[in-house]
Amino acid sequence: MLQFPNKYKLLFSIAFLSAAIIAFQLALIQILSNVQWYHFAYMVISVALLGFGAAGTVLAIFKKNLINRTDALLPFLMISTGIVMSLVTDVSQMPFIRFDSYLLFAEYSHIGKLLLTYLLFFIPFFLGALAIGLVFVKYVNDIGKIYFANLLGSGAGGILALALIWLFFPKQLPAFIAILPVLAGLMILPKYKRFFHIGFAVIAVAVISWKCLYPPQLILSEYKDLSKTLILPEAKITLEKSSPYGVIQTVSSPVLRYAPGMSLTAQKTAQIKMAAFINGDWFGAVTDWKKTDTSIILDYTTSALPYIMAKRNDVLVLRSGTGIDVAHAVSRGVKNVVAVEPNSIILSTLKHELAAATDSLFSHPNVSLHNLEPRTFLLMDTSHYDLITLPMVGTFGGSSGLYALQEQFLLTKEAFRVMWFKLNERGVISVTLWMDYPVRNPLKILATMVEVLTELGIQNPKEHIAAIRSWGTITFVMTRSSLQQNEITNIRRFCEEMLFDPAILPQLDAEERTRYNQFQDGRFFDYIERIISTDRNDFYADYDFNIKPATDNKPYFSQYIKWSNLNRLAGFFGNRSLPFFEIGYLLVIITFIQISIASFVLILLPLFKIGWKGKNKFSVILYFSGIGFGYMFVEMVFIQRFILYFGNPVYSASAVISSLLIFSGIGSYHSNYFTLKRKRLMMIFMLIVTMLFAYSLIFTPVLQQTVHLNLFFKLIIVFLLTAPLAFCMGIPFPAGLSHVSKMNTEVVPWAWGINGCVSVISTALATVVAVEMGFTWVMLFAALAYCLPLMVQVKWKYH
Repeated sequence: MLQFPNKYKLLFSIAFLSAAIIAFQLALIQILSNVQWYHFAYMVISVALLGFGAAGTVLAIFKKNLINRTDALLPFLMISTGIVMSLVTDVSQMPFIRFDSYLLFAEYSHIGKLLLTYLLFFIPFFLGALAIGLVFVKYVNDIGKIYFANLLGSGAGGILALALIWLFFPKQLPAFIAILPVLAGLMILPKYKRFFHIGFAVIAVAVISWKCLYPPQLILSEYKDLSKTLILPEAKITLEKSSPYGVIQTVSSPVLRYAPGMSLTAQKTAQIKMAAFINGDWFGAVTDWKKTDTSIILDYTTSALPYIMAKRNDVLVLRSGTGIDVAHAVSRGVKNVVAVEPNSIILSTLKHELAAATDSLFSHPNVSLHNLEPRTFLLMDTSHYDLITLPMVGTFGGSSGLYALQEQFLLTKEAFRVMWFKLNERGVISVTLWMDYPVRNPLKILATMVEVLTELGIQNPKEHIAAIRSWGTITFVMTRSSLQQNEITNIRRFCEEMLFDPAILPQLDAEERTRYNQFQDGRFFDYIERIISTDRNDFYADYDFNIKPATDNKPYFSQYIKWSNLNRLAGFFGNRSLPFFEIGYLLVIITFIQISIASFVLILLPLFKIGWKGKNKFSVILYFSGIGFGYMFVEMVFIQRFILYFGNPVYSASAVISSLLIFSGIGSYHSNYFTLKRKRLMMIFMLIVTMLFAYSLIFTPVLQQTVHLNLFFKLIIVFLLTAPLAFCMGIPFPAGLSHVSKMNTEVVPWAWGINGCVSVISTALATVVAVEMGFTWVMLFAALAYCLPLMVQVKWKYH
């Protein structure tokens, strides 16, 4: 039993520290998403787990010395965690350590800087984990209760982080979160050396207070859109807001322009008043539309295609962003414009602070707003439309593949199928893309449309698709009914007026495709014909990039790299250029490699010093690696599946992480019951595996049938779905640790280290599996991982 002077204070202290660690983890994700890009979420999660694994190794090597000094060390470690948390962000922004994602493949010194950043962020997680691990080891007989406090605190930390992100900017978060570890340390001050600890706490309070008042200055990558925009004459940030969606900023400059592929015949100015950015990335132009306007800049771009084909009365704008597509619809006299935008802060800002700049566009009587993820809205909505317009895809000049791992559920085959059934008889789906080279985005969109139409039983997809091209953009429309002659005539007339070229149209002559705009790759039109033809699968296999349509199971629209073609691409474009085709995916691969090496060096390698005597080595490896892989894979899949359900990735991640940790904590609290008998623990593993296989079949149907419910009932359903599984998944680690400690205490550090090492690499590994094979396989691999400890249970002896 717990022999600490006040066991409840100790449990609360562990809960406070655990809450700080998970909150700090989410804060670092926000910071790196702001100064770099979102890809480093995988790095932060892995570094946090690396800290726990390395702490277990240190405990194994110095166990006796550390346990003898537990009372004095615990508050010292906790207070130290708070101090380091408040300072590491400052250090990470110093020139000698600050890396840039874009330069990782151009200046190799930045790979070293990235590794230094790993190690820097590793320190607070290591210190906090060492404190928690010390309690685990000393009071191993009560591991269930302590693990319960650990997981319950972690779950609360996820909720706390979400609240703080609404209140503070990313640079302010670490200092406020650092208060929690200091409070945790003060709760358990020993009676002896109290003056030392109080003095140390005073220093901690002084440092944290200083950082609360003077937070670090976060330096954005010079390649972020915001950095480049602020170079413009008289450019200035006019508004800043923080939210879980990221830092929202607007910039004004007298020379700001927005002209996506604008016709060379256009007489209208392309000037805009402001542009909006989220985490330094371009979000959209803040249109200076006025109620008296009868045309806007989009009338002179390929985006006008659906409007020149026929009159539109009901228009659905998905991911309406800053509202330029909404303004386009209103200026065209559309009577019913439905705008769907998941970012509530952007909507609030446009309706209030920026209302004057947009002439209250979002309060226009013809406009209705819906704050939801577009796919969620499509599942709930029962209306039909003349036009469904998607947000613009790609960037001017092509993309470097930064968004290769972004889950784009609006561009999957399932999304286009749902949208097609939302169309009126003469309705169309419209999407505009920047042309890229080598061509990827336009080909994948076309492939998606063609496959959806084919699966709907349409024999000739070419009768339902039209596309026109300017010097920089291409717009596709997919129609519910076959293209009519008057629509074809209107398209041709519009192309002649604007000096655009039709790319796909019935009865199209080859010379019409390049009458006004020559194309760098003349084979583009051959590619189009092959995709529309019946041998498109052969073309998919032959083409250098992956242009097969994205699906809900593999929603990575912007993922194009084929590993089998890397040598060929390197020979054609050069080794130094190759990474910039898909830098986002390669960043995760680099993270996976570096963090795997670091986990071996910091976790497993030191354990060889103490050796491993006794039996059951192989079974211990299988047991603790299985539960490490399984748990993290399940967490990844659940977060992905609930994004569409909640219509918001932030709520999805918070709900999943908090519910998994809380219910796992409850499971661990009762783990002692399952440690005593083999059959009980085997039953838990069989339940986990059975539930995972069952969830792979019923998960999606259940969510689709309940997606129309309000947030409260959705949360209840999430808890009902996750609670049984999470409860069971919270049992194996403390039960296994308790069991191996009775077999051979020397095995405990190895068990901890193996589980930590596997958990470190499983986050990035799950992402790679999802990209290459799909989320269904991630779930199945999780089930298979939990089969490993089930197998070794047969060999373990119970007393």
